[in-house]
Amino acid sequence: MSDPQKDLKELKPRHEFLVAIDSDGCAFDSMEIKHKECFIPNIIKYYKLQPVSKYTRSAAEFVNLYSKWRGINRFPALVMVFDLLKDWTEVKKRNVLIPDAKSLRSWMDRETKLGNPTLKAEVEKTKDPELVQALAWSEAVNAMIADVVEGVPPFPFVRESLKKISEWADIIVCSATPFEALKREWEEHDIAQYVRIIAGQEMGSKKEHIQLASDGRYAKDHVLMIGDAPGDMKAARANNAKFFPVNPGHEEDSWELFFNEAADKFAGGNYSAEYEAKLIEEFDKLLPEVPWWKNPSVTTKS
Repeated sequence: MSDPQKDLKELKPRHEFLVAIDSDGCAFDSMEIKHKECFIPNIIKYYKLQPVSKYTRSAAEFVNLYSKWRGINRFPALVMVFDLLKDWTEVKKRNVLIPDAKSLRSWMDRETKLGNPTLKAEVEKTKDPELVQALAWSEAVNAMIADVVEGVPPFPFVRESLKKISEWADIIVCSATPFEALKREWEEHDIAQYVRIIAGQEMGSKKEHIQLASDGRYAKDHVLMIGDAPGDMKAARANNAKFFPVNPGHEEDSWELFFNEAADKFAGGNYSAEYEAKLIEEFDKLLPEVPWWKNPSVTTKS
């Protein structure tokens, strides 16, 4: 069996700098359409949650779009949705069976490359019906994304930023999205030309992507992660890399700032801890930990 991480492990630097960039919600305005039109309808369908569909939708949107867990891998996100539903008073009153997801949790505990290929291998080995269901759901999501998501361009200033930094940095796509979708989207809009590697969920976690691509090749202060979620920042921190946040809801402003100012600071050695901290402080205010239905100061979803 070929090593899915081979390209990352064997990356040969062409420049002194490495920039890792998340895709959905960061480079592309694709988070809303993917989750609202592809992920969530299939959660409701495959897990028979039609009687609590409005609660499922709210829980899934909170986890994947409007919370500090935004951008996490689809399988941990799915389990988080189940946990939120189990704890929701109105859902309990409906007497709907919410999955415990014990087998899925067990698989996630021992596997780092949380994608369809590794899940399919586990299904073939165990024939576990819960994992069969999770794989069917995930494959349906991918099929719907391929059918529905097209013509969604990168945010303004993404193309300009990629062209600019590709002159002095090696760029990798660092994402929890399947490779097939990433490749299709980056090639559709002719920006794959600027990146060395497109790393999706099959290559492991974002933390692994950065570690495998950078270790022993780049100085720590020459590695930058650009992302729109706290998980992206954690992946950067785990590798002592710098982080540039793309603020949810203000993506255009973030990319314009990166193009006009932050990129030059990074290349010039002036991307200071103080500068980074100021950006992160603003970013951190945008994503809550407590869902709106548990927050007494909020009466409706924002």
